[in-house]
Formats: sequence, structure tokens, C-alpha cells
Amino acid sequence: MFTALGSGRYLVEMSALPVVEVLVSVTDADASDLEHLLGQLSATAIFDRARLATIVTHDATELLVVRDGGRIVGAATLVTFPLPSGVRGHVDDVVVDEAMRGKGIARALLLRMTELATDRGLRTLDLTSRPSRESALRLYESVGFVPRETNVLRFTPALA
Repeated sequence: MFTALGSGRYLVEMSALPVVEVLVSVTDADASDLEHLLGQLSATAIFDRARLATIVTHDATELLVVRDGGRIVGAATLVTFPLPSGVRGHVDDVVVDEAMRGKGIARALLLRMTELATDRGLRTLDLTSRPSRESALRLYESVGFVPRETNVLRFTPALA
């Protein structure tokens, strides 16, 4: 089921992981589940059903989800975009329901994203995480993400 690769990395047999699907439409139950997950991801994020519908239909974004008993219990957003330097990708808003953590859901989401990045010929797939999220950082590194010497800068426009 697990094969040691060294440096704390393991190859996980895919059949051992939860099934990941790309959400192509949003039911009321899906929206409710995602609203619940968003609350666990960020205390300041505001749920917007219309934005959710845009995410699943937009060419540059994909919402990957894992279900348990029909309920969405994990989600992550994959964003891909062409640049002069090549097609790049970014992973955002990775979240697993607190009651379902430790079951390989985040690993399954991330591995599926790295597969999609490879299949699509992306030059890079990036994600950011706070240094205080040590277990998340270990997970990201275990599926192939490598820390970079960089500064992440953010501009936040004033809301009208």
C-alpha cells in the first residue's frame, strides 16, 4: 500500500485513496457542504453560491472534491493559466472537514492535481501555506511539492 521513497516521502497505491472527482455542477446539497468547508478554511471568507457556479464552469478553474456518503468532505481548487513562460498552475483552498481529517483525503486531492498538472504539461504547479501549518507542509512535500526561496507578496484592493 505504501512504498518508502526516502526523505520521508512515500508512494501511495492509488486504490488506497479516496476517489477524487471534478465538480461540473453544483447541487443545493453540494453548495451546503462547500459552505460548511469554507467556514473551516477561513473565518473571514464569505460564501457566494454564484461564485461557486462560476468556478465549476470557468475554463481556468476546477473544483476537485471527495465525497463520503454523498457529502462533500474535502475540496481543493486547481487554477491553470498560460503565461509567456509556459502554462502554470496553482492549488488553492485545500480543505478537509475536521471530522474526516487523517483519512488521506487531502493527499488524494493533491495527488490528483499533480497528475492533472503532469498530464496537461504544466511547467509548474504552485501552492502557498503558512509556515505554522507544519503538518500540511509535510503533506505537501510528501506528494512532491518543494519549498522555494521566495517571498509571497499580496495586494488587497479596497472594496467599494
